[in-house]
Amino acid sequence: IKQKIILILTFLFLPMNSTVKDKSSLRSKFQERRFWSAVKLLSNVVLWDGIIQEDKVRDLGLSKLLNRYLLLNILNTPLGPDNIEKCNKVVACLPERWFQDLKDGSTLPELLNFSQHVLQ
Repeated sequence: IKQKIILILTFLFLPMNSTVKDKSSLRSKFQERRFWSAVKLLSNVVLWDGIIQEDKVRDLGLSKLLNRYLLLNILNTPLGPDNIEKCNKVVACLPERWFQDLKDGSTLPELLNFSQHVLQ
């Protein structure tokens, strides 16, 4: 599993820079392609839920992919339709069963920062 995580994170080079204002720039297009590739990877990682231990899936999917890469891009996307679309796609990836035992108004610890952004 550790080797697969390292391989996935190596593949997932997302520029860790601030917002690119010119959406037509090559840098902006590169960041967007990488973001959507990472969302697809997140959706594939959560498919492993039930096959390997849930804590490992949540660590890779939420702690590593979402919090380390995807959230940075989302936070640097101006509030508006693009930001909403990105958040919706991330939420659509998450298995409902992860939330079944949570109390109303609570979330998974790994989703705290993402949840705070969504509530803005």
